Amino acid sequence: MSKSAFVERIAKKGDMSKAEAKRVVELVIGEMEAGIKAAKNTGKYTIGTFGTFTISKRPARLGRNPRTGEEIKIKASKTLRFKPSMVLKKAAGIK
Repeated sequence: MSKSAFVERIAKKGDMSKAEAKRVVELVIGEMEAGIKAAKNTGKYTIGTFGTFTISKRPARLGRNPRTGEEIKIKASKTLRFKPSMVLKKAAGIK
């Protein structure tokens, strides 16, 4: 779903204008971004019944170039992971 389609759905369900809904969506996304940036220290950011974002480290490793089969070194990196809450899992039909 695109951001504009999401904003339209929020506007209809919230009985508000698209401009108001866009401000709400941008505010929520901005707060999530700020929380995740703050999670650099703790490595974890939880949003109530939504879920938990964690920052995990990937070690350096060897991989293969799929075109040539040549072995290459892949640098260590960090990645953002999301674990949905039980409420979201139940809504999706996941146990």
